[in-house]
Amino acid sequence: MPSLKLDAIDRKILAALQRNARLTNVELADEVGLSPSPCLRRVKILEEAGVIAGYHANLSRGELGLGLTVFVGIKVERHHGAAPDAFRDAIQNVSLVIACHLVSGEADFLLQVVVPDLAAYEQLLIGTLLNLPGVSDIRSNFAIRTLKEIVPLPLGHLPQ
Repeated sequence: MPSLKLDAIDRKILAALQRNARLTNVELADEVGLSPSPCLRRVKILEEAGVIAGYHANLSRGELGLGLTVFVGIKVERHHGAAPDAFRDAIQNVSLVIACHLVSGEADFLLQVVVPDLAAYEQLLIGTLLNLPGVSDIRSNFAIRTLKEIVPLPLGHLPQ
């Protein structure tokens, strides 16, 4: 649960901003039933508490020439000491890796990678991923088609 107590108006603000983060404060206030000043105060509180972590544009991967998405499972040699830390530090500098998760199961880390094509992934794999600190195994899964992507977070679990 969030450390900040969220009421019905806060949840409406969050839902509205997830639908359209470009709403002006006046538009947002109107949508959630507040006047602009209290609405802006609430948004600032949500930002300062870290509930709103940022505002982003959703770009089209295909239109930008990043037509291949690869999910990469990586095992590291050791799970303690400097090895996992070195891997975590190095992966931050790989721009084609758009997400990295520490996971349980067959892999230690699950990466989401976007590249123009298979040749670009081969170059990334051989030139970068296999050379990351502590890597002992890599398994790649290629997305055939994306059925669901970047959707608003569900808010129904928050206390009323």
